[in-house]
Amino acid sequence: MSFRAPTRDILFSLIEAAGFERLLALAPFSDIDVETVEAVLEGAAALADDVLAPLNRGGDTVGARFENGQVIAAPGFADAYRQYRQGGWNGLAADPAFGGQGLPKAVALAVAEMVDAANMAFGLCPMLSEAAIEALSVHGTERQKALYLPRLVSGEWTGTMNLTEPQAGSDLALLTTKAEPDGEGGYRITGTKIFITWGDHDVAENICHLVLARLPDAPPGVKGISLFLAPKYLVGDDGKAGVANALRPGSIEHKLGIHGSPTCVMLFEGAKAELVGQENQGLAHMFTMMNDARVNVGAEGVGIAERAYQGALAYALDRRQGRSPWSEDKTAAIFDHPDIRRTLGLMKAKIEAARGICLSCAVAADLAKHADAPEAREAASLREELLTPIAKGWSTDVGVEVASMGLQVHGGMGFIEETGAAQHYRDARITPIYEGTNGIQAMDLAGRKLSMAGGAAVRALLTDIRATVAALTDPRLSGVATRLAAGVEAVETASVWLSAKKGTADALAGATVYLQLMGEVTGGWMLAKGANAAVKAGDDDPFHAGKIALARLYADQVLVGAPALAERVAGGGDALHALTAAALGR
Repeated sequence: MSFRAPTRDILFSLIEAAGFERLLALAPFSDIDVETVEAVLEGAAALADDVLAPLNRGGDTVGARFENGQVIAAPGFADAYRQYRQGGWNGLAADPAFGGQGLPKAVALAVAEMVDAANMAFGLCPMLSEAAIEALSVHGTERQKALYLPRLVSGEWTGTMNLTEPQAGSDLALLTTKAEPDGEGGYRITGTKIFITWGDHDVAENICHLVLARLPDAPPGVKGISLFLAPKYLVGDDGKAGVANALRPGSIEHKLGIHGSPTCVMLFEGAKAELVGQENQGLAHMFTMMNDARVNVGAEGVGIAERAYQGALAYALDRRQGRSPWSEDKTAAIFDHPDIRRTLGLMKAKIEAARGICLSCAVAADLAKHADAPEAREAASLREELLTPIAKGWSTDVGVEVASMGLQVHGGMGFIEETGAAQHYRDARITPIYEGTNGIQAMDLAGRKLSMAGGAAVRALLTDIRATVAALTDPRLSGVATRLAAGVEAVETASVWLSAKKGTADALAGATVYLQLMGEVTGGWMLAKGANAAVKAGDDDPFHAGKIALARLYADQVLVGAPALAERVAGGGDALHALTAAALGR
């Protein structure tokens, strides 16, 4: 089926769930309004629908190719990237001083969701460039900013993150790539990096590799990691790309999904590079990129879920099978079977819940940077930090779950590649893994984020949710209010228990369930805010009636389980500890 970007849903979530209009009062955004944002989203939707979505299938079946030591993009991707770049989409939220449009990060994330839904493999390329822009904007020298940022912002050049090595995945303390001074103020990098997304390609003129490596006298572990910039083609003082650097792709991986996105083994063979930021502070600098990428990966989860949902809904309306109590037809559309409609309703409800979380995180990032008062910036920064692991972790889990549910709605046809349902599931499955596995997100949430500012971040979130509960006065939302209130109490109970157990095996054992609990309750809050806005707008419009119905379904099917999740969080680690290798059959 053809894909159509859900522009109205995204704009509604941006305004009613994420509180986007708070940004319009800030000085950097004083010249934009909701109508401007709507026009941006409509333009992005046209690109997603008409250019990117038709390439998604070919990206999967043909994919990127490695030939004669070079990577060739999937069919049509180079021309699509040219249109993406010429449309100015690469620099939506970038600094106007370097050619960006200076729009809120929340708008850029909304556009990214559309791109990811249309063609997730394509969307990974500009996502990594955005992360590189962020890192250089914060940590780069004035010279680096002047030479590299205008071309990264325009999309003439793309960016990558080079972290992982064969022996060093999540534990970057084990990385061995070396950076040795070259006697001319620069460095020479030697080492092998793996799993480098869009590490090589032919869609842009140059590729700016941001690389973690060790200086000769660096201390061991993560405290001895520095960040370097190594372009594919060396850059002169005039900002033009010149001769090839001593780096190359060794191969591309054969993967479960996202075949249109080349995942490269990168070989650095004495490549010229320059230091970014301070020596031995590379991991902290890289996290500027990582945190930006994590929220964008959350949007990938939402996007791929939306694509899977649209396909499942179209199939359910078309496929006729059996009798239904909701239809007089002897052979009803499977949409009219209660279980199928429940599945579709939960798919859409979880998409909208996850979308609200991701956009709220982006709004918080904008407020943290641009709010007028220092205390407002601090509060927004805490909210952004708290929501980041939830946006990345829970939203990508939702992406996989919804893609799986979509395959189930298709039945046997979902297992057949031609329907496209299987591709969505395969593409979605990487999102809980990269940019920090969801287990790592859970440990971050239950450990560092829970204890931030003495627990103030979580307390502020629960205060805001309770305010929404109090505002749910329409009788149709009484059940939503009851379930959401119980969810808040469940989060509070689990948070208190985890805080008391901080740093113990018991806390680590409950971390993943805590992330699920936080995601489900925060997602319920997003739907509740949307439903309340829909009540005020009037439910004569089926769009608004749908928001009310989705919040009610989510409360009855998802929020109802929050107290049980809190009990699971507090289950402790004794039973896990008893599961030795021998107990598990080895």
